[in-house]
Amino acid sequence: VNSRLTGKYRVTEIIVEHAHETTTPSKSHLLRSQRKMTIPQVVEVHLADDSGITPKASCELMARRAGGRENLGFIPEDYRNYLRSKRTMQMKSGDTGGVLEYLQKMQLEDSNFFYAIQVDEDDLITNIFWADVKMMIDYSYFGDVVCFDTTYRKNKEGRPFAMFVGVNHHKLTIIFGAALLYDETTESFIWLFNTFAKAMSEKKPKTILTDQDAAMAKALALVWPEPPLYLAFVSKCIK
Repeated sequence: VNSRLTGKYRVTEIIVEHAHETTTPSKSHLLRSQRKMTIPQVVEVHLADDSGITPKASCELMARRAGGRENLGFIPEDYRNYLRSKRTMQMKSGDTGGVLEYLQKMQLEDSNFFYAIQVDEDDLITNIFWADVKMMIDYSYFGDVVCFDTTYRKNKEGRPFAMFVGVNHHKLTIIFGAALLYDETTESFIWLFNTFAKAMSEKKPKTILTDQDAAMAKALALVWPEPPLYLAFVSKCIK
């Protein structure tokens, strides 16, 4: 009740059931109103994400340097939320967003259109692969020899663009599938080759032309342990 005479409030009744326990000083940093990432921390998040460091590892490192999580000023969920916002903005302004719109449009037009998206442990998009019906039919006829290359180009976000390419009976270049990768690690290549195999009904190429990439070679050996012939080349197979 507000006293008009004194301008002060006076408590006349307390309903305990409607109250909650007061947060202790040791846990006050967990309150949403008290959590905020500083500019140096935001910069570190960007550097860690661009370097491929996982959110969990980066958050733990920042906590150790701060002398404990209670001194960070934010919680791991804030870190992940910021990353989601960052990548969402990148997708809207970059090539990735255009790719996702294209994939959704193509699948609406053709239910046989194949695409797959890989997400990391924080449900953030990492790698994308797609192939239309013509690509899959071409592969069924001309997929004995496949050229796979990630050196063709990178998009403006710095993400490698990869293509599975072959040659038809008219000696014309044909595309069997395409991918937008988050990075060029063994894990990304393993996902990509497994996804490519799934799209192509598990048909293996007899010969694969690749560049001299150690992570790629390791992934190929793991995905196809009874290997087709892997041929390394130095110059690009896609002109």
